[in-house]
Amino acid sequence: MKLLVTGGAGYIGSVVAALALSEGHQVAVLDDLSAGHADAVPGGASFTQGLVRDQAQAMLADGIDAVLHFAAKSLVAESVAKPSLYWEHNLGGTLALLEAMRVTGVGRIVFSSTAAVYGEPEHTPIEEAAPARPASPYGASKLAVDTALAEHARMHKIGAVSLRYFNVAGAAAGPDGRWLGERHHPETHLIPSILKVALGGGGAGEVRLFGDDYATPDGTCVRDYIHVTDLARAHMLALDACVPGEHRVYNLGSGAGFSNLEVLSACREVTGRDIPSRFAPRRPGDPAVLVASSDRIHGELGWRAERGLAAMVADAWQFTLERSVPGLPARRAER
Repeated sequence: MKLLVTGGAGYIGSVVAALALSEGHQVAVLDDLSAGHADAVPGGASFTQGLVRDQAQAMLADGIDAVLHFAAKSLVAESVAKPSLYWEHNLGGTLALLEAMRVTGVGRIVFSSTAAVYGEPEHTPIEEAAPARPASPYGASKLAVDTALAEHARMHKIGAVSLRYFNVAGAAAGPDGRWLGERHHPETHLIPSILKVALGGGGAGEVRLFGDDYATPDGTCVRDYIHVTDLARAHMLALDACVPGEHRVYNLGSGAGFSNLEVLSACREVTGRDIPSRFAPRRPGDPAVLVASSDRIHGELGWRAERGLAAMVADAWQFTLERSVPGLPARRAER
C-alpha cells in the first residue's frame, strides 16, 4: 500500500511512518517543518516540504491508497492566544485534504485526534460516548475535523477513523537505527521536560510540577500515558478498519494513570539521577484525572497498550542521550 503521512516529520508521524515502512508499505511524507524536523523523516520515505492545502492533491494523485493525517497545530496555550491560526490549519487544512481525496478518489484516512475534545470529563475512564466539550480552540478544531470526517464518510463514502489519544511518550528506533522522539519547541510535555533537566545536571534548573493539592493519592495530576510505538501500531490497525461510508472513533490509552510524582520517580529510577523539582501553582483548566477507556478498540480491533511507564521513560532517555551523544547504538525496548 502507498501511504501519504501528513506531518510525518513530527514526533508521532515519524514513528508511524517508520512502522509503515517496516511493514512493507511505501510512504510519502508531507510536512511544512513548522514543528517537525527533516532529519526525523525515516529512511526509505519520500519527503515533500509544504502545506497540506498546497501539496496534498498533487501527492494524492501519485498513486496514494490511504492517508495518515497528523499535520496540525497542537499547543493548547497558543490556540487560546491565536485561535484563528488553529482553525485555519487544523480545520481548514483538513478540509482541503478531504476535498483533494474526493477529487483523486483516495478513500481511506486515519486522523490524529485528541482527548482534548472531551474537556473536563464527568467520569473516568473516559469512553467515546462521553460528552465532547473542548476547553480550548485546539480541542474544538480537532472535534470539528471529526465532524467533517463523519460528513465526508456519509456523503462521499470514504472510510475514516479518528484516534483520540491522551499523553504520548517514549521513542522508537527508525529503519536506519536512529532514534525518533520528542523535539518540541517549546517543550511542554512532562517526561521530556524532566529528562532535559536530568541530562543537564545541576545547572539545568529544576522540574516544575503544577499543583500538589488535587484529589488524587499524592495530590498531583494523574494522566494516562501511552508508548508511541503502541500508538503507531493502533494507526496501522485503523487503516484496515476504514470502511467505506463509516467514520469510527477510538480512544487510545492504557486504562490506568500515573501521577506527576510517579512519573518523576520513574525518570529518577531510569536515569539514576537525583532530578531536582518543585511544585508550582495549578494551571487553569487542568483536570485532576484523565484516563481513557480503550475497551472499544480492544473489542473491535484487538488493540491494547503493551508498554508501560518504565519502557516509555527508558526509550525517551535513550533518545535524549543519542541527541546529546550522536551515534549511540539503538536499544530495543523492554516490555
